[in-house]
Amino acid sequence: MFESIFPLVLFALVATSTPGMATTLSTASGARFGFRRSVPLMAGSAAGLASVAAAGAAGLAGLLAAAPFLQLAMKIAGSLYLVWLALKIGRSGPPNLDPSMAKPNSFFGSAGLQWMNPKGWAMGLGAAASFAALANGPLQLALLLGAVFGLAAALSLSLWCVAGTLLARLLGTERQWRVLNIALGLLLAASIVPMWRPA
Repeated sequence: MFESIFPLVLFALVATSTPGMATTLSTASGARFGFRRSVPLMAGSAAGLASVAAAGAAGLAGLLAAAPFLQLAMKIAGSLYLVWLALKIGRSGPPNLDPSMAKPNSFFGSAGLQWMNPKGWAMGLGAAASFAALANGPLQLALLLGAVFGLAAALSLSLWCVAGTLLARLLGTERQWRVLNIALGLLLAASIVPMWRPA
């Protein structure tokens, strides 16, 4: 059984590990709050991506493709939210000096962000088209893709978060924290650009 879904697992691991908004947020949260306090953010992102992949396999992606105004609204909302988060991260200082970043992004905020992420929809739709033969119908495919993408995202985001916590141990001065936060804020803002590229 695993041999038949191994290509899907590999696809999901690669797709969820590549740099983007969720990986940048996980890295920033790990650096700022540590792994334990970042779990809701990572769990929300993983659950959000799992539900997007499942919804895409179940047919919702077809509705979005047929409603360009809905796609545009999702892109605008997602972009504005990411700009706000990027500014918040980029303007923050060391964790103990900055009350404006007192807690990481919530489970529901992270999950909702995935629903506004065209990259997530593209991954789900691409996986549904490529691996439809692994399931007997849309419901089974939705469950399979949701489970695989959710677990792959949980693993890859955990690794990015751990990288953030390790990076934070190297930072000893306020200036170093400011440079890291500006860099992560810029990376998060840059993750918006692929959302606006034509498919």
